[in-house]
Amino acid sequence: MARARKALADLVLRARLVELSWAGSTVPAIAAELGCSQKTVRCWLHRFNRDGLEGLEDRGGQGRRRRITEAERSRVIALVKQPPPGRLTVRAGGDPEAEDPAGPPEWTLDALAERARAGGIEIGRSQVRRILLAEGVRWRRTRSWIRSKDSDFEGKGRGSSACTPARPPTRRSSASTNWGR
Repeated sequence: MARARKALADLVLRARLVELSWAGSTVPAIAAELGCSQKTVRCWLHRFNRDGLEGLEDRGGQGRRRRITEAERSRVIALVKQPPPGRLTVRAGGDPEAEDPAGPPEWTLDALAERARAGGIEIGRSQVRRILLAEGVRWRRTRSWIRSKDSDFEGKGRGSSACTPARPPTRRSSASTNWGR
C-alpha cells in the first residue's frame, strides 16, 4: 500500500509512515523524511497499532455539524414560494389589502431570515443566501426604475417605438481631430 499509485495520497503517506517505522526509523526521522510533524507520526502509529490497516483510513463524521435540519431547510425554501406579508392582494370585495401592511412587499434575505426566525428556525441572512443559491431559488425581484415613494412622482410613460430607426453608422477617422483644444 505504501507504493500504490492508485490509492489516496493520505493513505499512501500513512502506509509509508508505518513502513518506515517497521524498518527501524525513529519518529523524528520519519517526520523529517515525510515532511510532517512528529505528533502526526505518533498519532497514526498509535492508530495503526490499535486498529490495524483500517486505522489508517479516514473516519467519517468529521467536520462541523449542520446547524439546521433538512426539514427546517425545506421550510426556508418554502417561504420564498409564499407571497410576502406586505404584498398587496385583491380581496373578494375588490379592495387591495396586505396581510401585514408593515411587512416587506417583496422577499429579501433579511425578510426571509426574520420570518424563518419567527417560525422557530435559528438562521442568519448569509445562511439563507447559501441555501437559496444551492437550490437555485430566486429571491430577488427585477428592478423597476419607475418606482418612487414620492406621491407626486409620475412615471416616464411608454417606452419608444421598436420601429424607431437607429442612427446610421458613420466611419470614425483614425486620427484625433481635437488634440489642439
